[in-house]
Amino acid sequence: MKDLNEKCAIFGVFGDSEIASRQTYFGLFALQHRGQEYSGIASTDGKEIFSHKGQGLVSQVYTEEILQKLLGFSAIGHNRYSTSHGGGPEHAQPIIINNIAFAHNGNLPSVKALIDFLETKNITAGDMSDSELMAKAISIYVEEGLTLPDAVAKVYTLFTGAFSCVALSSDCLVAFRDPCGIRPLVMGKRKDKTFFASETCALQTVGAEFVREVEAGEMVIVSKEGIESRILEKREPKFDIFEFVYFARSDSVLLGKSVYEVRKNFGKILAQENRVDVDIIIPVPETSIPSAIGYSQESGIPFEMALGKNRYIHRTFIEPLQDDRDKKVKMKLLPLPEVISGKRVGVIDDSIVRGTTSRQIVKMLFEAGATEVHFLVASPPVKFPDFYGIDTPEQVDLIGSQKTIKEICEFLGATSLSFLSVDGMVKATSLPKERFSLSAFTGEYPIDLYEREKEFTRDVPKE
Repeated sequence: MKDLNEKCAIFGVFGDSEIASRQTYFGLFALQHRGQEYSGIASTDGKEIFSHKGQGLVSQVYTEEILQKLLGFSAIGHNRYSTSHGGGPEHAQPIIINNIAFAHNGNLPSVKALIDFLETKNITAGDMSDSELMAKAISIYVEEGLTLPDAVAKVYTLFTGAFSCVALSSDCLVAFRDPCGIRPLVMGKRKDKTFFASETCALQTVGAEFVREVEAGEMVIVSKEGIESRILEKREPKFDIFEFVYFARSDSVLLGKSVYEVRKNFGKILAQENRVDVDIIIPVPETSIPSAIGYSQESGIPFEMALGKNRYIHRTFIEPLQDDRDKKVKMKLLPLPEVISGKRVGVIDDSIVRGTTSRQIVKMLFEAGATEVHFLVASPPVKFPDFYGIDTPEQVDLIGSQKTIKEICEFLGATSLSFLSVDGMVKATSLPKERFSLSAFTGEYPIDLYEREKEFTRDVPKE
């Protein structure tokens, strides 16, 4: 289970008079940035569950013929990527157990309560992922005669960690979040159809109007009888700010805030905190573009798109193997010497996790003729494992936890290195600090880690 700390996308639709799987396909396509290794759709016609899962991008996994076979008025879907430790197709979602389909975005750092519960039912967890354990626990109570919503409510307190989930039975769809609302989940409407998605960009893609977020600790039930809301458990909301930093699409809205505008504010505040004497500001495409625009506007330094991007290469941060990441950086980014040569360059990236990609970028810019390369990061140093769904399971992988800023700068080979402060990052959102989980930057976790706590074995260096 430790090997399957995933960050994914989920989508759901209920009430489609046509084939709900088609809407789910388009929703998953819009959420491709959240997972690129596996995709799956499950649908129902009110009698049985149909499903298809496969390896690859959304456009590769489904054909028109496949979608035509995924019958029904309701469907859920899932995009997935695995961690550095891998994970095979057997862990692709949605998970189908006893005519129940289940999909999960997030991670449970502690699964002891789930395993103990299953053992009371004479079920051995084996190599089940956290998502599979959740699905199995729900299905047990459905087998015993409970409705899907009642089954979810029954086992909800066994789920310890971050989760935004959709589940499907023959007669209803449920969507629910963890008590702190760490991972995103939104609700939309179009005529008689109700939608759920990891981000608002998916709602826009299917022509749905954003209604609201599914609240922290809430379960929303959609059936032919209508829409029902239940609060299962309520704590202080702690949304993962890393969604603003990196994962979400710039055209999405989170917590009522435009991701694009927040990222632009990251850049403006970064310029206020760390002004560098350079000739041009350039972004590392794509996530950093708004931050670079903001930095340029605040500082008055010209903005240039001096790193061309091959958009047919997957996001490097979410590749399972480091060797794959290294190769794809060179395939993905192409510096423009005619823009860079002879210039002092300020390059802006959204974050530094391992540092290897940033090091290659610095090298490429110098090779393209830059006289100085000042590396500016639109977030603080990532010093702690996230444990709630980001692929940083071990602290030793995080360069920010192992080196000082000066040492990181030397490792990158940059002229200088600057980070946005934690307070500056929060200020950019115009929301109170208490609203966020800042765990990757501060090491403060809103939900207990239990058995995962032992993985904190290294001291963070002092500047």
